[in-house]
Amino acid sequence: MSATLQTLDLEGRAVGPVPDVPAEDLLRLLRHMRMMRVLDQRMLSLQRQGRIGFYGTAAGQEAAVTGSAYALRPTDWVFPALREMGVSLWRGTTFTEIVCQLIGNSGDVLIGRQMPCHFSDRKVLSVAWSSVIATQLPHAMGAAWAAKLRGDDTVMMGYLGDGATSTGDFHAAANFAGVLAAPVVFFIQNNQWAISVPLSRQTAAETLAIKAESYGFPGVRVDGNDILAVIAATREAVARARRGEGPTLIEAVTFRMGGHSSSDDPTRYRESGLVEEWQRRDPVTRFTAYLAGLGLLKEGDAERWDAEADQKIAAAVKEAEALPPPPIESMFSDVYAKMPRHIEEQMRYAVAMGSGGKVEGAFPL
Repeated sequence: MSATLQTLDLEGRAVGPVPDVPAEDLLRLLRHMRMMRVLDQRMLSLQRQGRIGFYGTAAGQEAAVTGSAYALRPTDWVFPALREMGVSLWRGTTFTEIVCQLIGNSGDVLIGRQMPCHFSDRKVLSVAWSSVIATQLPHAMGAAWAAKLRGDDTVMMGYLGDGATSTGDFHAAANFAGVLAAPVVFFIQNNQWAISVPLSRQTAAETLAIKAESYGFPGVRVDGNDILAVIAATREAVARARRGEGPTLIEAVTFRMGGHSSSDDPTRYRESGLVEEWQRRDPVTRFTAYLAGLGLLKEGDAERWDAEADQKIAAAVKEAEALPPPPIESMFSDVYAKMPRHIEEQMRYAVAMGSGGKVEGAFPL
């Protein structure tokens, strides 16, 4: 079994090779991790109030999300799963766009066509995903193959959880990627639980990273609560793909501090002592301590950042909740490059009925 890569110990002290990251980026990375946690707290509160329908938090996994996002270029593509909304946030998506998607209103970049928290954003090259586990992985592999055929150096990042490694789509994607030496990185957030199924019931393999060997490419195991180790591992995997050397499987060992989603009660299937044990490995606390030790983080910085994030999110919620639902025309207007006559007629009927107008004849199917 390969060793688990680690840079920071539980107290935030460097115990391994430190990747080269500028000081201003170190502060930006910590601020982003803290911002993710504030966003999760606020959105879960909105769900409990009935103002959004569904939410999946990334609490405890901020280092894996932020560190892997940092290793990518803006021109690389992201194929996310449930807990990678922070990747889009890092790449330029706004709080308002996220809240609008959770509501499904006219400000939603997906025009209300996706489930809440199933976020994607064309402008930051983040592709839509499905609740059907691992379907994004063949897409990531296919896009990587296309990039290879075109001869460009774009890299695809396919995210998945530990449970997704048991699916046929994971096997198909990894097998094709290995055979074709496709420029794709499979990034597993091993948070120990696939809803209520523990990792011990998911696989008999020693690690998840070791699965890569059967597909003919490297597997790397990294402390997913250590952002510097995540950056180092992901950088190397991305660089390897960009050089044309094929895929890498990264297993980021982390922990889901909350439920699988806002619909889940984790106290029904896991012991509180396990959560307390993982709280000692909290990625935000560790990285905060590391930057404080370097003298980069001044007293009160973290609290000020949290307050500023909270204020910006509150403003985004106010702005988003003031917007109307998507217009009826949006169901029809971007289906074809040039709208056919029968679709145009259906749109006219739907708009008239939606506004309470009288329509003669049957709806044209």
